[in-house]
Amino acid sequence: METNSQWIDIETADGKFGAYLSLPRGGKGPGIVLLQEIFGVNQHIRNVADQYAADGYVVITPDLFWRHGARIELGYDEAGWKRAVELMQATDFATAQQDIAATLKVLRGLDAVGSAKVASLGYCFGGRLSYHTAANGLVDAAVAYYGGGIQNSLDRAPEIKVPLLMHFGAADSHIPQEAVKSIAEAFDSNEQVEIHVYEGAEHGFNCNHRDSYQQRASAQAHGHSLVFLGELL
Repeated sequence: METNSQWIDIETADGKFGAYLSLPRGGKGPGIVLLQEIFGVNQHIRNVADQYAADGYVVITPDLFWRHGARIELGYDEAGWKRAVELMQATDFATAQQDIAATLKVLRGLDAVGSAKVASLGYCFGGRLSYHTAANGLVDAAVAYYGGGIQNSLDRAPEIKVPLLMHFGAADSHIPQEAVKSIAEAFDSNEQVEIHVYEGAEHGFNCNHRDSYQQRASAQAHGHSLVFLGELL
């Protein structure tokens, strides 16, 4: 993949934090704020950023755990999981959304994006954040992969005014199918919301660094996401 990537700083009232910026080969394109799993902006998430940059998008990935340590990267072993859950529980959700807003301000201000539209795209913890980013009206479209906890925030469903694409695994041991059903019912009358459920797919099916990776579901979801973003951005 021919992309140009680097870490940049995002300034906030609380201080500055890093964000991984990946540019497409052409140097310009629509913007994506990529929102991490609970494992930080690790190699997998940077690979995803580079993949979307190769698809022609300007991708910026904020380090949302920066208050607990800069550029924390975790693996998917037992120790990584334990630390990841601790970091997620220690992260203030409202503050994370403020950091995303600050990141989006920088993204929209880049010459590489110009007047082009921007979307949020998140996985797991980041999937839930992508949903809230859409509800906050900060993006032109949003994608959420296995966003755990969305079912507990359906009071915000009426606030979703932009196209939203959600991906879930039918065999997800973290997100019950009852939760997916409640999400689908909440958006039943909203034609801008699209939901895909992948047979036999576990939580984290998109991550090829995890045992739960499922190539077929990952490829299908990436295809749906590219069509969705291509039509809207």
